[in-house]
Amino acid sequence: MSFKLNKEHYWQSTPKKWRKIGDSILAIGTFLATGGLFQMDSLKELYTIEQIRLFVSISMVFGVVGKFLSNFCKEDENKDVVE
Repeated sequence: MSFKLNKEHYWQSTPKKWRKIGDSILAIGTFLATGGLFQMDSLKELYTIEQIRLFVSISMVFGVVGKFLSNFCKEDENKDVVE
């Protein structure tokens, strides 16, 4: 199944499939970042504070960017017709 990614699609309704994908990406990023923050004491034994901050920051950024990018998706209306 193909899709179109275009800046004009941002203001249109996001198809249900892409909304679910975007929400899933955001949930995973939030889960990883929150887990990293809650397990800070355990992670300090394995990683430096800078590495933990980087992990948490990257998790948050990827989650938000993934959700944001899903707003640009629109289902391809031209279905391939088999003749």
